[in-house]
Amino acid sequence: MDFVTRGFQGRPRGRDERLPPGQYLTGDFPVLSAGPTSNVDHDEFELWVAAEDGTRHTWSWSELMALPAETVTVDIHCVTSWSKLDTEWRGVSLDTLLADVETAADFALVHSYGGYTTNLPLEDLLDGQAWVAYGYDGDDLRPEHGGPARLLVPHLYFWKSAKWVRGIELMLEDAPGFWEQLGYHDYGDPWREQRYQGD
Repeated sequence: MDFVTRGFQGRPRGRDERLPPGQYLTGDFPVLSAGPTSNVDHDEFELWVAAEDGTRHTWSWSELMALPAETVTVDIHCVTSWSKLDTEWRGVSLDTLLADVETAADFALVHSYGGYTTNLPLEDLLDGQAWVAYGYDGDDLRPEHGGPARLLVPHLYFWKSAKWVRGIELMLEDAPGFWEQLGYHDYGDPWREQRYQGD
C-alpha cells in the first residue's frame, strides 16, 4: 500500500488484549511503596468505615475473617507501567462491608497504617469492583504487598489499591490523597492512561 504514510501501524502482533496502552507484562510482583513497610499484628488490626455524619463501623481481624469471603482472579496495572495478569486474591467485598452503612456520600478517602491515603469515587468500590484482600496466590498476603490486608480495586491503577488498609472515610466531596496531592490523576484509569493530572 503506497498511500499509507510511514509511521502508521496496526495493533502489534502478540500483544495481549488485556494489556492497557503503555503497559508491559511482568511475571514477578514488583514491590513499590510510599514509605516503609507497615507490620501490623492481627491482634492490633482494626478496619473502620466512617460515614460523613461521623458514624463508625469497625471490624477486628477475627471479625473481618468471619465475614463472607471471595476468591477473585484479576489483572492488575501499576502506574509505573507494569501489568500482571490473572492474579488470585482472597478477601471481603466492599459491598459486604458497606451493606449496613447509611450514607449519601459520593467519594471515599482510604486510609492506611503508616499514613498513606488515596481517594476514589464511592461507586468504584461497589457492585463487585473492590475488596479488602488478605490473601494472595493461595497464601496470606505478605507485608511487602500490603498485608495483613489491602484494598484491591483492579480496574484502576494499583496506587488506588492502598496497602495496609485501616479505614475508609466516606465524604460528600472529593479530596485528594497522598499521590494525588503530588500530581497523580484523581481517578487513574489505566485504559485511558490517566497517570497524572491533565491526562
